[in-house]
Amino acid sequence: MLEVLNAAQMRRALTRIAHEIVERNGGTEGLALIGIRTQGVPLAERIADAIASIEEQRPAVGAMDTTLYRDDGGRLGSAARVEPTEIPFDIEGLTVVLVDDVLYTGRTIRCALDALVDFGRPAAVQLAVLVDRGHRELPIRPDYVGKNVPTSRSQKVQVLLSEVDEVDAVRIEEAGDGGE
Repeated sequence: MLEVLNAAQMRRALTRIAHEIVERNGGTEGLALIGIRTQGVPLAERIADAIASIEEQRPAVGAMDTTLYRDDGGRLGSAARVEPTEIPFDIEGLTVVLVDDVLYTGRTIRCALDALVDFGRPAAVQLAVLVDRGHRELPIRPDYVGKNVPTSRSQKVQVLLSEVDEVDAVRIEEAGDGGE
């Protein structure tokens, strides 16, 4: 197992993403973050906190579950657990930054885009990911990336967050490492 981000490196990456979001959008006016369940939600909260420390105004934060929008539902079987989508604000006309932990094939982001239109029509949608591991199957590109981590398809990227795992780290596991 190889650790590619430790807690300090993750904090710096998220702070950098927050600065890039503020710079690109000219502040926080009309800005909202929506974390994709599960790991994207605490990351969106952390980015929003970092933005608040920069701009003294915290953007609205929501949470989205894309399970019902997936095209591989049959493969998930009984493992599929639908969590609540909580977007307690009107997204109409906002710039929405979708936040996820790992960008891989792009299919989860496609699902998130499908789900988002059920809540209204944002002025723009941007994508922030902690890790971009490559291997896209759809034409989806992140606007903000914490770290590009080239991987093979047999490898697994494991994101550990203190809110859930009591430690902050990003690790790469080889097939057969006995990870998650």
